[in-house]
Amino acid sequence: MKHKRGFNPLGMMSAHRKAMSRNMITSLFRMERITTTKAKAMEVRRAAEKMITRAKEDSVHNRRVVSSRLFDDAVVAKLFTDIAPRMKERNGGYTRVIKLGERKGDAAEVVILELVDYKLDTTEKKKSKKDKDGTTSKEKSPGKEKTSKKSSKPKKAKQE
Repeated sequence: MKHKRGFNPLGMMSAHRKAMSRNMITSLFRMERITTTKAKAMEVRRAAEKMITRAKEDSVHNRRVVSSRLFDDAVVAKLFTDIAPRMKERNGGYTRVIKLGERKGDAAEVVILELVDYKLDTTEKKKSKKDKDGTTSKEKSPGKEKTSKKSSKPKKAKQE
């Protein structure tokens, strides 16, 4: 039974687990979407949702508590000025877990952990192969044409 089991140790020493958790939470708030294993995502999700709840009320104390658990001050500022105001009317459930399947190497279940109001960037920038003057790189260098490779096998001598 799993009664009174506070957290998943993830098979790591405590220092490694805390550093990994801090890194993943910082990345989640920076990118608003991360890909990881299901077990790690569930542990990161618990801490991230508590931080968003703290950030909904902007005070010096809450900023200090959150910044003690995150690495980057810019991410702390983003959390308090951008992410928390978007979640103001929500009473929890700030993150979403989307299952991707199993990883090929070790069959670990891989998921996407993202903020609920994350918008996927659907605009694709099409890169033009033409340069500024309107010519392609192949047209610019006519001296470098494709030459056929010679066979490394010696040719057979003609017998007379």
